Amino acid sequence: MPRAPRRTALLRDAIKERIVERILDGTYGPGERIVESAVAAEFGVSQAPVREALRDLEAMRFVESQPHRGARVREVSSEELVQIYPVRAALEEVAGREAAPRITEEGLALLGEELAGMRRAAAAGDLHALMVHDTRFHEIIVEASGNQVLLDVWRSLRVEARSLVSALTGRSDLHAIAELHRPVLQAVEFRDPELLGKEMRAHIEFFGASVVGHLGRAGT
Repeated sequence: MPRAPRRTALLRDAIKERIVERILDGTYGPGERIVESAVAAEFGVSQAPVREALRDLEAMRFVESQPHRGARVREVSSEELVQIYPVRAALEEVAGREAAPRITEEGLALLGEELAGMRRAAAAGDLHALMVHDTRFHEIIVEASGNQVLLDVWRSLRVEARSLVSALTGRSDLHAIAELHRPVLQAVEFRDPELLGKEMRAHIEFFGASVVGHLGRAGT
């Protein structure tokens, strides 16, 4: 009997992650409606797990629901973006300190693969692909912290990745962005909690400043 609830939970999580991916890559734009019946048909399921996934995403502030209008991708204000980066920088500093002594050789290898993916994306001039690898690079470190609460909060802030792509498009050295991850990887390799925490914080603060600068120019 417990199989049905477990299957429903797995479906909900799979649907939730697919919707998040589409929000981050721009498939679902800000303010766009996410139609429960269409998502259910795509996955070949009832609308129940889709509805549950959307409720989870509303709690994570990726979507918002209105009576009789369904769920829509939540629009993130400039003010909110400015507030996100200091929070994410603090979270990643904590994650780095916790992950440094815990990360496995497999985790190190995965980080190397993501950095290689960033370099390939830079060579191809593909900023979106670079950001996908960038996000996964950081997620691996946060996962290695072993702190599920920290990971959940970190994942709830991923919506800023979409704005970062917009801020950097057309005016950035993609190779330089990729190589900015090298000091972070070296700190992981040293397994130095203090160093990795500082590198993680500095890295996020740098990109936060890029977004804030872009928003400032856009508002003038």
